[in-house]
Formats: sequence, structure tokens, C-alpha cells
Amino acid sequence: MIRVKNLWHVYENGREALRGIDFQMGNEIVALVGQNGSGKTTLAKHLNGLLKPTKGMVEVDGLDTREHTVAELSRLVGYVFQNPEHMFFEEDVFREVAFGPRNLGLSEDEIEARVRWALRAVNLEGYENRTPYSLSGGEKQRLAIACVLAMRPKYLILDEPTTGLDARSSESVVKTIRKLHSEGHGILVITHDMELVLELAERVVLLHDGRKAFDGPVEEFFSMELHDYGLEKPELLRISEKAGVGFVRNVPELVEALAGGGR
Repeated sequence: MIRVKNLWHVYENGREALRGIDFQMGNEIVALVGQNGSGKTTLAKHLNGLLKPTKGMVEVDGLDTREHTVAELSRLVGYVFQNPEHMFFEEDVFREVAFGPRNLGLSEDEIEARVRWALRAVNLEGYENRTPYSLSGGEKQRLAIACVLAMRPKYLILDEPTTGLDARSSESVVKTIRKLHSEGHGILVITHDMELVLELAERVVLLHDGRKAFDGPVEEFFSMELHDYGLEKPELLRISEKAGVGFVRNVPELVEALAGGGR
């Protein structure tokens, strides 16, 4: 369990980025949303120790992040940044995924086992000898996830995982996230994409001006006046509301609801 208690973060310039945040998550898919500058990335960087609290506390499976290094915490919380290319510097996919485990001082047999497992988890088996920069956008995103998975973290933070991807690539990333969740990973998705929130999230945490404005089920989140927070309701929900069929998560649910005469 990740626990955040009365978390404040003040940057050196005096800006209060987080103000009294309480938050916890376990094995679930949580969407972290809010406008630019709301504190999303600042909060996420506290979960693996990249930032330390100005006030309050963050615990990851009982470990106080103030007392442990990023390297120690990365074994529990993996962070996939928004631009996956910023994570790549090896000449082929195998070496890229092996980099983290090798720095843990593991045996070559264990490193290879972890690389094979991580590539299989994201459906990139057979890509071992490819150059990372030759991959498609969706493949690069899945490779970035594999690099983090090879460290065997319990929790994953994915920063804007579908930004800039076409529909097919986005679908492949979404499938990967669902698969990882089904295998026991808790996943925090930072996103501006309300369609992705609707499709994927079990729970939504909304930050506004450094404070937590909402924390609850996705259906309840989309019943809010999102315009007040600079967010837009997905087109699918606007259609379902006009049709009088209520809350739906995807097009098949909408079609079923329309065929059934509403809910």
C-alpha cells in the first residue's frame, strides 16, 4: 500500500506545489488528473522518492520515502516518463531492458530471465536485437514499461502513456496496462486524456491548485462539473447523456444500452 499523509511540497522559489494531500492506493488502476500546474507530477515524484516531503509523510509498503534512496524505492515503484525516448540510451532492446537489473548486480542468468519476462509482458518478444529508436510510438512506450518492469516493481507510475500515439498504438498500451494490473500491479496513470480515464480507470484523483479536489469512482467523477477544473467530459458520455442511457465506459456499452432502451 502507498500512503500519503498531509503531504506539502514547497519548491525553492517558494511555490506551494502540494497542500495537505492525503492519498493511498493499492492494487488498482488510478487516474491522476488536473490542469497543468495542479501538482500531478510533483505528487507522482514523491511516490518513488524523486522528491521528499516539505511536510507530511509518504510510505511505500511501510517504507518512509524520507529514509530511503530513489534506487531502493525504485524496486517498489517504477516510473515511466512521458517521453519514452528520454529513457533510452542502449544500442538494442535487450540491452535497454537489461540495464536496470544489471545495475542491481544480478547474475547474467537472472538478468536474461528478467528481460525475457518483461518483454513477454508487453508483447515485444522477438524485438531483442532491434534499435529502440526504430520502434513505433506504441512500441517505444511498451519498451519503456518493460525497462521498468525488469526491476520487478509492485507499483507503476505512467506519465501520459498515450500522448501522441495513434489509436492502434494507444490500444496496445491500454491492453498492456490492463494485463499488468491483472497480474497484481498497482498502476497510477497521469493523464489529460479523459477518454483514457473513462476507458481504463477504476478510480480518479483530481488535483486543483495543489489540493485534492476529488478522490473516488470514475462514474462519480464524470458526474461533476468538469469545466470548473478546466477539463472536458468525453464525447461518448455527452452522447450517452443526450440519448438518456446514463453512464457507459465504451462504445459497445453504449450500443448495448441503446438496444436495451436505456438503463
